[in-house]
Amino acid sequence: MAVTFHKLHPHFVAEAGPIDLRRVHDPETLAAIRTGMDDYALLVFRDQRFSDEEHLDFARRLDGELHTKTGISALKKSRLGNEALADVSNLTDRGQLQPADDRRRMYGLGNRLWHTDASFQDPPGRYSMLFARVIPPVGADTEYADMRAAYDALSPELKTRLEGLRVHHSIAHSREILGFAFSQKEQEILKGAVHPLIRSLPRSGRKSLYIAAHASRIIDWPLPEGRLLLLELIEHATRPEFVYRHQWKVGDLVIYDNRATMHRARPFEDTKYPRELRRVTTLDIQDKAAAEAAGEKVRVAR
Repeated sequence: MAVTFHKLHPHFVAEAGPIDLRRVHDPETLAAIRTGMDDYALLVFRDQRFSDEEHLDFARRLDGELHTKTGISALKKSRLGNEALADVSNLTDRGQLQPADDRRRMYGLGNRLWHTDASFQDPPGRYSMLFARVIPPVGADTEYADMRAAYDALSPELKTRLEGLRVHHSIAHSREILGFAFSQKEQEILKGAVHPLIRSLPRSGRKSLYIAAHASRIIDWPLPEGRLLLLELIEHATRPEFVYRHQWKVGDLVIYDNRATMHRARPFEDTKYPRELRRVTTLDIQDKAAAEAAGEKVRVAR
């Protein structure tokens, strides 16, 4: 089954297709999509018709084991009945709009900060597959940043300085930036994880910055100095030349590589219009093993 790629940004992002991903089972097409991910880090597939199970099945076929440990699971079980299927919406369990003061809505506002999915877990997320079911009439775009191009643009001196540094990632940290408070029990569940600041992508050989709003500190650095550097790197990586803004249409499936990109949701009138997307994220198991073999040990923070 042939798949073509049309580049949408100078550094990354391609629209792929036309193709019905429900019917993609052959190794050749799956391999072509993986190669496209290596090249572009983000692929847009239009006019998909996934059921929840078809979405999950395709994610497994493309990239293996699925992530089930999302931050929101510490607050409440998913209304979708499957923890591997993340509910990226502003809806209650009954399918109604969340009230303005709903705790889940307050938590979800953190998605407007630059982040990468599941960096606060060990293993972290590799591919995320975000599927649009209901889109408001205006707003609600998602911005993506190419962390490979951002790394390439660093000075040689800064690249040397960053090599070998490790960063603690915590979703509690990113939510607390906005004043969201976790209970003691929730904080114990969300301890966070430590990952290299610079990641090497095995198949392409490129390097990328692995940072996010979840990045709380640089290990063995004074806290203020480490946080200042992380903020400066996020500011650098989200310059306009590294950013693609996706305007959603119903049926869009966007696959993005969490090792090579950051993203953030853009505001819309979320107490007036529904927005419903479903996300499946795969486990970065193979890359963890490769990193440990290279001496870049990834471990849960204690």
